[in-house]
Amino acid sequence: MEKFPLLKSKKKLNVLVIGFGSIGKKHCKILKKFTNNINVFTKQNIKNFNKISSLKKIKELDPDYFIIASKTNTHFSFIRFIEKNFKNKKVLIEKPIMEKYRALKLKKNKFFVGYNLRFHPVLIFLKKFLKNKKINFININSSSFLPRWRKNIDYRKSNSASKNYGGILLELSHELDYASWIFGKFRHMYSYNKKISNLEILADDILLFVGKNLKNSIINISINFFSRINKREIIIEGDNFTCKGDILLNEVSVISNNKKKIYKFSKFNMKETYLKQHLSLLKNENNFLCSVKEALATMKTIKKIKSFK
Repeated sequence: MEKFPLLKSKKKLNVLVIGFGSIGKKHCKILKKFTNNINVFTKQNIKNFNKISSLKKIKELDPDYFIIASKTNTHFSFIRFIEKNFKNKKVLIEKPIMEKYRALKLKKNKFFVGYNLRFHPVLIFLKKFLKNKKINFININSSSFLPRWRKNIDYRKSNSASKNYGGILLELSHELDYASWIFGKFRHMYSYNKKISNLEILADDILLFVGKNLKNSIINISINFFSRINKREIIIEGDNFTCKGDILLNEVSVISNNKKKIYKFSKFNMKETYLKQHLSLLKNENNFLCSVKEALATMKTIKKIKSFK
């Protein structure tokens, strides 16, 4: 993994991670690269980190940096708590920003949303390469198998399986986010979002989405988590070129004028997207970070998908 410059003092940065599920644990492990002062708000018994068990204790702790990594349907209450009781703090909210769309006016603290795929070299390359190019069609595909997502966790009891705050639409909203990040705002034309597989869950497990951006590029997004073939790719058809970005293989192929060129990022590890995301936020380098405004736009799209008949 690439070595990143740490902050001036690993002891000074006071961090609070809210929630200690799989993603909360991941953030704690990564944040050890930046600070030795990691606190966790949780009901679980934990080791290696300082446990905070009440909102009053959070106020007394007065963290510099908050990570909201609790269940999605609790995000809104923690956002309000932080905004009411603190100011000039940095806050990273795990994606999606909430389980449903709500208007937010946040002025006292700096909030960002954890769409870490924006820090993947394949998507960074595509955003730069495709700038000012005429694009006709974007085809985004993501498939995986939910029972294999997390070790030692029964997928049927995971947050991802919950009908209220899980499901494919919320869990893999990365694709909706980076589509608008790279190609600009797009409007919903058609969608299909249901539970169709034999997975023992109540949540939705497939999303088919068709939209059009302001430049009349057609966007097709297909996502599921019942496939035993892992795939996460994006194919772009433009005037006089085709390119394919493979997020799992860490490479981009570009075909133009009957010539094919492959750009490989073989040494890249997905964990680096989280590391770079934290580093970017802590150093106020916000070019790739997802803003609250952008995250709420994604929630509006999710709302349209859910209401589409």
